[in-house]
Amino acid sequence: MLRGLTETWPGRERWLVLGAIPIYLLVLMGVFVIRTPGRAYDGPLAPLTDQEQALRDALERHVRMLSDTIGERHAGTYPALVGARDYLANELARAGFAVDTQAFVVEGQWYHNLEATVPGSSRAEESIVVGAHYDTAEGTPGADDNATGAAALLELARQLAGARPARTLRFVFFPNEEPPFFATDQMGSWAYAARAAARGDRIPAMISLESIGFYSTAAGSQRYPFPFSLFYPDRGDFIAFVGNLDSRGLMRDAIGAFRRSVRFPSQGAAAPAWIPGISWSDHQSFWLHGYQAIMISDTAPFRNPHYHQPGDTADRLDFERMARVVAGLLTVIEQLAGS
Repeated sequence: MLRGLTETWPGRERWLVLGAIPIYLLVLMGVFVIRTPGRAYDGPLAPLTDQEQALRDALERHVRMLSDTIGERHAGTYPALVGARDYLANELARAGFAVDTQAFVVEGQWYHNLEATVPGSSRAEESIVVGAHYDTAEGTPGADDNATGAAALLELARQLAGARPARTLRFVFFPNEEPPFFATDQMGSWAYAARAAARGDRIPAMISLESIGFYSTAAGSQRYPFPFSLFYPDRGDFIAFVGNLDSRGLMRDAIGAFRRSVRFPSQGAAAPAWIPGISWSDHQSFWLHGYQAIMISDTAPFRNPHYHQPGDTADRLDFERMARVVAGLLTVIEQLAGS
């Protein structure tokens, strides 16, 4: 259609139309990536409450256990991956959960998803899944990526263990998010989502906690794939809520609840999945099985210079800011679950 029209138009008009197309596409994309409820907080951070200080200490303890004590954990360091799994399972048991283990085989080796469940009440047949991967890439202790996500998931589960939500809550820890398994059916999240879909599980929302501990207030500390730099701040002091276009309603609900509950910088984006970074975690597995899902992240490689490097260590993380984020996510999950 466009080719036929431009052939009949004078040269100047044709180039004006063609030149307007990328501008139009950017404007259209801006509708998806910018429109979020409320306003991103940009003021001073208040002192931590006593509860947030306790949360900060617990988060740091978990991150240091996974990254400092256990260290690099993946298929090539299988005993360490098992050690991380056992630590998480023991912490869940200490919080009062009966932990369900979902086993699957990849290249002759057993891997395990861990699930802790808080039963729902009036809408128990619907489940909110909150997940994080506990493996690392090769050559890194993986403090931010993704001991922070696993630590946050532990504390969210612990604080909600005695809740009575309308919807069922499932807290799930996944292995095999990192290469060489990423974006394949060998991911733990893929195995989990595939089984859920085969059972016909009703999952209106999945949240992936992916690298949430690295922050910087320096100008230029935040990078983006084009064209996000046209719309978003260049300081890496915020937490990001990221989804594909089908999950934009979930993204808006989640960031709206977050902004109403805590005074902490946040940015939201719902954009095409092919844009670099949009699909880079376990939420992608749920998209591919028909579920709405979002990622909560500090944006990892677009901010943290130590991403997938030996320098991704606990001493480079900001546990006070991380505690504020997790406190806000507690409210997000409660509202999604109908607590």
